[in-house]
Amino acid sequence: MRLAEKIIIADDHPLFRGALREAVLKACPDATIIEAETFAELQEATDQHSDADLLLLDLNMPGATGFSSLIFVRSKHESLPTVVISALEEPWVIRRAIAHGAAGFVPKSSPVKVISEALTTVLEGDCWLPPGMEHGDATLEPGEQTVADRLAQLTPQQFRVFSMLSEGLLNKQIAYELSVSEATIKAHVTAIMKKLGVTNRTQAVLEASHLALERKIPSSVA
Repeated sequence: MRLAEKIIIADDHPLFRGALREAVLKACPDATIIEAETFAELQEATDQHSDADLLLLDLNMPGATGFSSLIFVRSKHESLPTVVISALEEPWVIRRAIAHGAAGFVPKSSPVKVISEALTTVLEGDCWLPPGMEHGDATLEPGEQTVADRLAQLTPQQFRVFSMLSEGLLNKQIAYELSVSEATIKAHVTAIMKKLGVTNRTQAVLEASHLALERKIPSSVA
């Protein structure tokens, strides 16, 4: 197995980050661990540690919308293997994560030993999925790939603004959160709408709904 020197853990729950640290050190005793508990911290971590060997990513992080954090990482740090660690264990969620470029998917209900085995598998260059999942069976929601391709064009700051738009924040609220002027946010929103191919904020939010962690396809395809 290729030895991992640096691994990023992105999860907003301290107790579970502790469990992930235990799993990482079991698989890679000498690895340096970088932690992030928000989408903004994840952006900073991946930028500052571009030499990281692996990312363990929880989809439900503050500042992220559905699969947006995974799409961000895959578009800006394509060479960084990313394993999704999620409490959502439905097969269609797993398939969508793999379709968006995840190198593996580990349910949060997995014991530390299984998480450690999954990390070892991914570091060896293979994909790890829960038992019973087909490795080639990756499915996206209708229109989701188009949205993902358009989101990949956003800058890191535009990604953050887009996520806040999706949460319903007004320009002045986003400006306050990011410590920039409202005029700067207006410029970002204009650029975001252009890249997404929409003409107003409502349409941008509707685009974000394609990435939601919820079921929108008939159960017969599961």
